[in-house]
Amino acid sequence: MTRVAVAPSRPSHVVAAVEQGGGTLVELAEQPDGLVWMAPDDPSGLQEAVRSAPSLQWAQLPFAGVERFVDVLDPALTWSCAKGVYADPVAEHALALALAGLRSLPTRARARSWGEQAAATLYDAPVVVLGAGGITTSLLGLLAPFRCPVTVVRRSGEPVEGAARTVGMDALDDVLGDALVVVLALALTPETRHVIGADQLAAMRQDAWLVNVARGAHVDTDALVDALQEGVIGGAALDVTDPEPLPEGHPLWSLDRCLVTPHTANPWQTAQPLLARRITDNVRRAGAGEPLVGLVDLDRGY
Repeated sequence: MTRVAVAPSRPSHVVAAVEQGGGTLVELAEQPDGLVWMAPDDPSGLQEAVRSAPSLQWAQLPFAGVERFVDVLDPALTWSCAKGVYADPVAEHALALALAGLRSLPTRARARSWGEQAAATLYDAPVVVLGAGGITTSLLGLLAPFRCPVTVVRRSGEPVEGAARTVGMDALDDVLGDALVVVLALALTPETRHVIGADQLAAMRQDAWLVNVARGAHVDTDALVDALQEGVIGGAALDVTDPEPLPEGHPLWSLDRCLVTPHTANPWQTAQPLLARRITDNVRRAGAGEPLVGLVDLDRGY
């Protein structure tokens, strides 16, 4: 039976998930086989926890993006994360943001007079999605009824099922000009930081909407503010920002063609049961000697 420590806190749903997977809950000092780490803002604490438990063979992280932790992940251990766990709710939010932007909801939902009609439709509209993970897979299914020809931009350039075409990152600037909606759903690495900057925004259609449900640092915020103020693109719908939280008084809050949701694509109410399933599955797999799900590639950083 797999001995699992949950630290530094022990939420009841996580404890239940470990037990449901056939694991035995133990303290870090009791030589656990596995660790479920529940502090998303404490990489140094994780490093110390691993050092204190030399018996550890694997560790489960509760989030999908590991960019803040990648430098402290011991390569001697097997690391799993929540990669793919939150794909459905985040993809749903991305679709909601895209529709809200195209339908001018940032402006019209707050209207106090009748005003002018202004909207675009997602039906048959070309879409570009950066990233080819679980969010993109889920989003492709959601976009199918809209008959959107979707171009996926990914590191490898290998084809993605459900996409009209797939290209490598080196072709990003070439395909941006086709899209009415550009969605960011990729991992944050040194190579993808500011993957959308002034040049990419200039390459987009003047009526295009940028949707970011990945990480704020994918976008050069100053360049985005300039592009929105100057009408370079149609608008931006952001669930993540750089900096985050977005400070009060920041220009993005007040721009008419910008919609900001405060990192709520995957609220805790939806995240809890999804994470619990991943923990249960991986505890069961660890006990059975099977490969874990959501493995972290330390070389790639995600």
